[in-house]
Amino acid sequence: MLRIGVLASTRATVMEPILEAIRNKKLNAEIVCLISNRKDAYALERARRNGIEAIFIDPKGKDPVDYDMQVASELERRRVDLVLLIGYNRILSSKFVEKFRNRIMNIHPSLLPAFPGWDLNVHRAVLKSGVKITGCTLHFVDEKMDAGPIIIQKAVEVREDDDEETLKKRVQEAEGEALVEGIRLFEEGRIVVEHGKVRILR
Repeated sequence: MLRIGVLASTRATVMEPILEAIRNKKLNAEIVCLISNRKDAYALERARRNGIEAIFIDPKGKDPVDYDMQVASELERRRVDLVLLIGYNRILSSKFVEKFRNRIMNIHPSLLPAFPGWDLNVHRAVLKSGVKITGCTLHFVDEKMDAGPIIIQKAVEVREDDDEETLKKRVQEAEGEALVEGIRLFEEGRIVVEHGKVRILR
């Protein structure tokens, strides 16, 4: 069984479709812990409600690399196979990335490399640009922000009456689908990274 650790700073809304897929036996996986850098993050409460160990690690006054190593040590103690970033608002140190190379997935609310950045700022930029299609990107995390090897992308239509919240809601639905699909491929050993690109084995 695949052991998953989640890093989250906000609500971790798109963890729900993963939990549903696990309950419905569509994934042979377990979320063993959720770690947050914010004490007031609803993600911690969401984890507790679902019987997942919720861990707050305070970043205040800590060197970023030391903080990451503390997080890494908690993940390793729980024998985590795959790390998911769900709305995690910290840039991971290269030391952390190296430790979990090609085992850290981030879900991003646009079709990268277009519209990098964070949460509502991304949807705001999408709406301002006038593009007709946006979506989400599931990618492995490397040393550059929002630039690691892309695993899955899902397209979402931008409607004329969309605002940031309505667009975010539909993109989140696509994010849930991409995460479940990506976890399944990882669990089946079908994701290969070659020359900085992902190849999915049939």
